[in-house]
Order: sequence, then C-alpha cells, then structure tokens
Amino acid sequence: MDQLHIRSASMDDLDAMWTIFQAVIAPGDALPFDERFDRGTFRDHWFGAHAAWVAEQGGEVLGMYKLGANHAGRGAHIASATYAVAPAAQGRGIGRRLVEHSLQRACAAGFRGIQFNYVVSTNAAAVELYRRLGFEVVGTLPGAFRHERAGWVDAYVMFRSLQAPDAEAP
Repeated sequence: MDQLHIRSASMDDLDAMWTIFQAVIAPGDALPFDERFDRGTFRDHWFGAHAAWVAEQGGEVLGMYKLGANHAGRGAHIASATYAVAPAAQGRGIGRRLVEHSLQRACAAGFRGIQFNYVVSTNAAAVELYRRLGFEVVGTLPGAFRHERAGWVDAYVMFRSLQAPDAEAP
C-alpha cells in the first residue's frame, strides 16, 4: 500500500477538501460548522491567513488541516489548528499523523504553544488523541455545541505548550 504523504494544500485540492469537509460536518457531531457554511466561505477559511495541508495516499486526499496564529498581535505566538479526516479513512492513524505534523510545523514557525478553541466534548476520539499528544483541557464551555443527536454538549478549550516553561519571551 502507498505511504501517507502530508504536503501543502493547493487550490487543486479544493474539491477533495470540500468533499471531506462536507462529510465531516454532515453528522453534526464534531465541528461547529453547519450546512450554511458554503464552498466560498470554506475556501476563504482554509486558504486565507492560515497554512493548509493535506494527507494524501495513492493520489487521494484523505485528510487535511490548517494552522496559523490563534490571534493577531500579542496573541500571535499561540497557534491554532483545525483537522478533518474523510470518514472512510478514520481509525487509520491519519488524524494522529496530521496533528503530529502540525505540531512540528508550529514549532518550526516559532509558536510557543497551540490552542484548540472548540473541541466537542463528545468527540471522544479527538479528545483522547489530543490528550495522548500532550494537550490538556484548560477550559470548558458548558452546553456550547448543538450536537445533532445529543443536544447541548460542552466544548473544550485544549492547550499544549511547544516550548519549555522557562523559555524567555521575545
């Protein structure tokens, strides 16, 4: 079987990325986006100020992520990312590879930490993966997510430092 390759996304990947995104948001259980998030907004969101990456195997895009500063100015040293893996490819370690790749890219870009602003608490696979990779829940937003089947569920803010705690500020 072909190896998984993670590379920078290009506009040539837009169709595959849009298809994955639609499949991931359709169940209404993992990301805060809904069916009103149109293709143009998706394109601007994924190819705007953030760097976008895709996981490809055998010429097929199976997953993606975007990475960039969580905030501008005095918060620009903390990264944030969003990930999506095609439902048919989930459970094969692609999500883990994407997160690991994003951590390497964030470190190389000089970010001091990485924060996920909105991790749905019932998305157990994502929460567990992030915990295994060193993230901690640093905040809970009670009832912040309208889950398609479970109703109002919590969303987590998760964080991981990318530098030693005693590293000097610039």
